[in-house]
Amino acid sequence: MTMFDHELATSSSEDQKNGVTETFLASNMPRKTSYVASEGTGMERRVGTELKDLKGRILAMAGYVEQAIDRAVQALQERNSKKLEEVYQLESKINQSHIDVDNACLGVLARQAPVAADLRLILAIIKINTDLERMGDQAVNISHNAERYLREEAVEIAQVFPQMAALVRTMVRDSLDSFVNADIELARKVLKSDDAVDEFKKNTIEKLMQVMKSEPTKIDGALDLILIARNLERMADHATNIAEDVIFVSTGEDVRHGGGKKGS
Repeated sequence: MTMFDHELATSSSEDQKNGVTETFLASNMPRKTSYVASEGTGMERRVGTELKDLKGRILAMAGYVEQAIDRAVQALQERNSKKLEEVYQLESKINQSHIDVDNACLGVLARQAPVAADLRLILAIIKINTDLERMGDQAVNISHNAERYLREEAVEIAQVFPQMAALVRTMVRDSLDSFVNADIELARKVLKSDDAVDEFKKNTIEKLMQVMKSEPTKIDGALDLILIARNLERMADHATNIAEDVIFVSTGEDVRHGGGKKGS
Protein backbone atom coordinates (compact mmCIF):
# COMPACT_ATOMS: atom_id res chain seq x y z
CA MET A 1 0.00 0.00 0.00
CA THR A 2 1.38 3.41 -0.99
CA MET A 3 0.91 6.58 0.96
CA PHE A 4 -1.80 7.57 -1.51
CA ASP A 5 -4.07 4.89 0.03
CA HIS A 6 -3.66 6.19 3.58
CA GLU A 7 -6.55 7.83 5.35
CA LEU A 8 -6.31 11.64 5.07
CA ALA A 9 -5.44 13.40 8.31
CA THR A 10 -8.32 15.05 10.19
CA SER A 11 -7.21 17.22 13.04
CA SER A 12 -8.62 20.58 14.13
CA SER A 13 -6.72 23.86 14.32
CA GLU A 14 -6.94 27.25 16.03
CA ASP A 15 -7.78 29.82 13.37
CA GLN A 16 -7.80 33.06 15.35
CA LYS A 17 -5.74 34.46 18.19
CA ASN A 18 -6.18 37.81 19.89
CA GLY A 19 -8.75 38.90 17.30
CA VAL A 20 -6.30 38.63 14.37
CA THR A 21 -7.63 36.58 11.42
CA GLU A 22 -5.00 34.40 9.82
CA THR A 23 -4.52 34.46 6.06
CA PHE A 24 -2.29 32.33 3.89
CA LEU A 25 0.28 35.07 3.41
CA ALA A 26 0.12 36.57 6.91
CA SER A 27 3.42 37.20 8.61
CA ASN A 28 1.95 36.57 12.05
CA MET A 29 0.83 32.99 11.51
CA PRO A 30 0.91 30.64 14.51
CA ARG A 31 3.80 28.24 14.86
CA LYS A 32 1.72 25.16 14.06
CA THR A 33 -1.39 24.87 11.93
CA SER A 34 -3.22 21.76 10.76
CA TYR A 35 -5.03 21.62 7.43
CA VAL A 36 -8.50 20.47 8.38
CA ALA A 37 -11.73 22.42 8.25
CA SER A 38 -13.47 22.85 11.56
CA GLU A 39 -16.66 20.94 12.06
CA GLY A 40 -19.76 22.46 13.55
CA THR A 41 -22.41 24.18 11.46
CA GLY A 42 -23.84 22.68 8.30
CA MET A 43 -21.72 25.05 6.21
CA GLU A 44 -18.55 24.03 8.05
CA ARG A 45 -19.34 20.36 7.50
CA ARG A 46 -19.88 21.00 3.78
CA VAL A 47 -16.56 22.83 3.55
CA GLY A 48 -14.84 19.95 5.36
CA THR A 49 -16.32 17.41 2.94
CA GLU A 50 -15.27 19.40 -0.11
CA LEU A 51 -11.74 19.91 1.21
CA LYS A 52 -11.40 16.21 1.91
CA ASP A 53 -12.46 15.53 -1.69
CA LEU A 54 -9.83 18.01 -2.95
CA LYS A 55 -7.11 16.26 -0.97
CA GLY A 56 -8.19 12.94 -2.43
CA ARG A 57 -7.96 14.34 -5.96
CA ILE A 58 -4.46 15.68 -5.30
CA LEU A 59 -3.29 12.33 -3.98
CA ALA A 60 -4.71 10.50 -7.00
CA MET A 61 -2.91 12.96 -9.28
CA ALA A 62 0.35 12.40 -7.40
CA GLY A 63 -0.13 8.67 -7.96
CA TYR A 64 -0.23 9.27 -11.73
CA VAL A 65 2.99 11.29 -11.44
CA GLU A 66 4.76 8.46 -9.62
CA GLN A 67 3.65 5.99 -12.28
CA ALA A 68 4.84 8.29 -15.06
CA ILE A 69 8.29 8.54 -13.48
CA ASP A 70 8.46 4.75 -13.18
CA ARG A 71 7.38 4.08 -16.77
CA ALA A 72 9.77 6.64 -18.27
CA VAL A 73 12.78 5.28 -16.41
CA GLN A 74 11.77 1.66 -17.10
CA ALA A 75 11.71 2.47 -20.82
CA LEU A 76 15.22 3.86 -20.50
CA GLN A 77 16.55 0.99 -18.40
CA GLU A 78 14.92 -1.82 -20.39
CA ARG A 79 15.28 -0.05 -23.76
CA ASN A 80 11.56 -0.63 -24.20
CA SER A 81 9.88 2.14 -26.20
CA LYS A 82 6.41 0.67 -25.52
CA LYS A 83 6.66 1.94 -21.95
CA LEU A 84 6.82 5.49 -23.29
CA GLU A 85 3.26 5.29 -24.61
CA GLU A 86 2.10 4.65 -21.06
CA VAL A 87 3.77 7.89 -19.97
CA TYR A 88 1.81 9.86 -22.58
CA GLN A 89 -1.43 8.23 -21.40
CA LEU A 90 -0.64 9.08 -17.79
CA GLU A 91 0.15 12.66 -18.75
CA SER A 92 -3.35 12.99 -20.19
CA LYS A 93 -4.76 11.90 -16.84
CA ILE A 94 -2.49 14.34 -15.01
CA ASN A 95 -3.58 17.21 -17.26
CA GLN A 96 -7.27 16.39 -16.75
CA SER A 97 -6.73 16.16 -12.99
CA HIS A 98 -5.01 19.54 -13.09
CA ILE A 99 -8.08 21.12 -14.70
CA ASP A 100 -10.52 19.31 -12.42
CA VAL A 101 -8.70 20.29 -9.22
CA ASP A 102 -8.41 23.93 -10.27
CA ASN A 103 -12.12 24.07 -11.09
CA ALA A 104 -13.04 22.35 -7.84
CA CYS A 105 -10.94 24.82 -5.83
CA LEU A 106 -12.56 27.77 -7.56
CA GLY A 107 -15.95 26.24 -6.86
CA VAL A 108 -15.24 25.95 -3.14
CA LEU A 109 -13.94 29.52 -3.02
CA ALA A 110 -17.05 30.82 -4.78
CA ARG A 111 -19.63 28.80 -2.84
CA GLN A 112 -18.20 28.73 0.66
CA ALA A 113 -15.93 31.80 0.93
CA PRO A 114 -13.58 29.91 3.27
CA VAL A 115 -11.31 31.75 5.69
CA ALA A 116 -8.27 31.07 7.86
CA ALA A 117 -7.15 27.40 7.87
CA ASP A 118 -9.62 26.39 5.16
CA LEU A 119 -8.44 29.17 2.86
CA ARG A 120 -4.79 28.32 3.46
CA LEU A 121 -5.50 24.70 2.57
CA ILE A 122 -7.20 25.61 -0.70
CA LEU A 123 -4.38 27.94 -1.71
CA ALA A 124 -1.83 25.22 -0.89
CA ILE A 125 -3.77 22.71 -3.00
CA ILE A 126 -3.82 25.11 -5.96
CA LYS A 127 -0.03 25.49 -5.77
CA ILE A 128 0.57 21.75 -5.30
CA ASN A 129 -1.73 21.05 -8.24
CA THR A 130 0.48 23.21 -10.47
CA ASP A 131 3.69 21.53 -9.28
CA LEU A 132 2.26 18.07 -9.95
CA GLU A 133 1.16 19.08 -13.45
CA ARG A 134 4.67 20.33 -14.18
CA MET A 135 6.11 17.04 -12.92
CA GLY A 136 3.92 15.33 -15.49
CA ASP A 137 5.40 17.61 -18.16
CA GLN A 138 8.90 16.61 -17.04
CA ALA A 139 7.96 12.93 -17.29
CA VAL A 140 6.94 13.56 -20.91
CA ASN A 141 10.22 15.38 -21.52
CA ILE A 142 12.07 12.33 -20.17
CA SER A 143 10.07 10.18 -22.58
CA HIS A 144 10.96 12.37 -25.58
CA ASN A 145 14.64 12.28 -24.66
CA ALA A 146 14.51 8.54 -23.95
CA GLU A 147 12.87 7.94 -27.32
CA ARG A 148 15.83 9.58 -29.04
CA TYR A 149 18.32 7.80 -26.77
CA LEU A 150 16.88 4.39 -27.64
CA ARG A 151 17.82 5.00 -31.27
CA GLU A 152 21.44 5.66 -30.31
CA GLU A 153 24.30 3.48 -29.16
CA ALA A 154 23.83 2.51 -25.50
CA VAL A 155 25.80 4.39 -22.85
CA GLU A 156 26.79 2.28 -19.86
CA ILE A 157 26.12 5.01 -17.32
CA ALA A 158 22.41 4.92 -18.23
CA GLN A 159 22.03 2.16 -15.66
CA VAL A 160 22.49 4.64 -12.79
CA PHE A 161 19.33 6.58 -13.68
CA PRO A 162 16.94 4.25 -11.81
CA GLN A 163 18.73 5.25 -8.58
CA MET A 164 18.22 8.93 -9.27
CA ALA A 165 14.61 8.34 -10.29
CA ALA A 166 13.94 6.34 -7.11
CA LEU A 167 15.19 9.25 -5.01
CA VAL A 168 12.96 11.69 -6.92
CA ARG A 169 9.97 9.38 -6.61
CA THR A 170 10.51 9.20 -2.84
CA MET A 171 10.66 12.99 -2.69
CA VAL A 172 7.31 13.23 -4.50
CA ARG A 173 5.72 10.74 -2.10
CA ASP A 174 7.22 12.33 1.01
CA SER A 175 6.23 15.84 -0.02
CA LEU A 176 2.58 14.79 -0.40
CA ASP A 177 2.73 12.73 2.78
CA SER A 178 4.04 15.77 4.66
CA PHE A 179 1.15 17.79 3.24
CA VAL A 180 -1.55 15.31 4.23
CA ASN A 181 -0.19 14.84 7.75
CA ALA A 182 1.17 18.37 8.30
CA ASP A 183 4.51 16.67 8.99
CA ILE A 184 7.08 19.46 9.11
CA GLU A 185 10.04 17.17 9.80
CA LEU A 186 9.22 15.08 6.75
CA ALA A 187 8.96 18.26 4.67
CA ARG A 188 12.43 19.30 5.85
CA LYS A 189 13.70 15.85 4.89
CA VAL A 190 12.46 16.50 1.35
CA LEU A 191 14.47 19.74 1.25
CA LYS A 192 17.62 17.84 2.21
CA SER A 193 16.90 15.19 -0.41
CA ASP A 194 16.85 17.89 -3.07
CA ASP A 195 20.51 18.57 -2.32
CA ALA A 196 21.25 14.87 -2.88
CA VAL A 197 19.48 14.95 -6.27
CA ASP A 198 21.44 18.05 -7.28
CA GLU A 199 24.70 16.29 -6.40
CA PHE A 200 23.57 13.16 -8.27
CA LYS A 201 22.84 15.24 -11.38
CA LYS A 202 26.20 17.02 -11.17
CA ASN A 203 28.17 13.76 -10.88
CA THR A 204 26.17 12.10 -13.64
CA ILE A 205 26.74 14.97 -16.06
CA GLU A 206 30.46 14.97 -15.30
CA LYS A 207 30.66 11.25 -16.11
CA LEU A 208 28.68 11.74 -19.31
CA MET A 209 31.02 14.52 -20.39
CA GLN A 210 33.91 12.10 -19.99
CA VAL A 211 32.07 9.56 -22.15
CA MET A 212 31.59 12.19 -24.85
CA LYS A 213 35.32 12.98 -24.85
CA SER A 214 36.51 9.38 -24.90
CA GLU A 215 33.80 7.82 -27.11
CA PRO A 216 32.65 10.26 -29.82
CA THR A 217 30.19 7.74 -31.26
CA LYS A 218 28.17 8.02 -28.05
CA ILE A 219 27.90 11.82 -27.99
CA ASP A 220 24.25 11.93 -29.08
CA GLY A 221 23.20 9.30 -26.53
CA ALA A 222 25.14 11.03 -23.76
CA LEU A 223 23.46 14.35 -24.58
CA ASP A 224 20.04 12.71 -24.29
CA LEU A 225 20.99 11.33 -20.87
CA ILE A 226 22.19 14.76 -19.72
CA LEU A 227 18.76 16.15 -20.59
CA ILE A 228 17.08 13.31 -18.70
CA ALA A 229 19.20 14.03 -15.62
CA ARG A 230 18.05 17.64 -15.79
CA ASN A 231 14.42 16.56 -16.16
CA LEU A 232 14.67 14.45 -13.01
CA GLU A 233 16.33 17.31 -11.15
CA ARG A 234 13.45 19.61 -12.14
CA MET A 235 10.97 17.07 -10.77
CA ALA A 236 12.85 17.14 -7.49
CA ASP A 237 12.57 20.95 -7.50
CA HIS A 238 8.78 20.71 -7.78
CA ALA A 239 8.63 18.24 -4.88
CA THR A 240 10.75 20.73 -2.94
CA ASN A 241 8.23 23.48 -3.75
CA ILE A 242 5.49 21.38 -2.18
CA ALA A 243 7.57 20.77 0.95
CA GLU A 244 8.32 24.49 1.24
CA ASP A 245 4.60 25.26 1.05
CA VAL A 246 3.90 22.73 3.79
CA ILE A 247 6.43 24.40 6.08
CA PHE A 248 5.11 27.89 5.36
CA VAL A 249 1.43 27.04 5.81
CA SER A 250 2.13 25.19 9.05
CA THR A 251 4.68 27.47 10.72
CA GLY A 252 4.85 30.77 8.85
CA GLU A 253 8.53 30.13 8.05
CA ASP A 254 9.35 31.08 4.46
CA VAL A 255 12.20 28.83 3.29
CA ARG A 256 11.88 29.59 -0.42
CA HIS A 257 14.99 30.75 -2.27
CA GLY A 258 17.20 29.82 0.66
CA GLY A 259 15.25 31.90 3.17
CA GLY A 260 14.76 30.82 6.78
CA LYS A 261 16.55 27.71 7.89
CA LYS A 262 16.01 25.47 4.95
CA GLY A 263 16.55 21.82 5.72
CA SER A 264 17.58 22.48 9.31
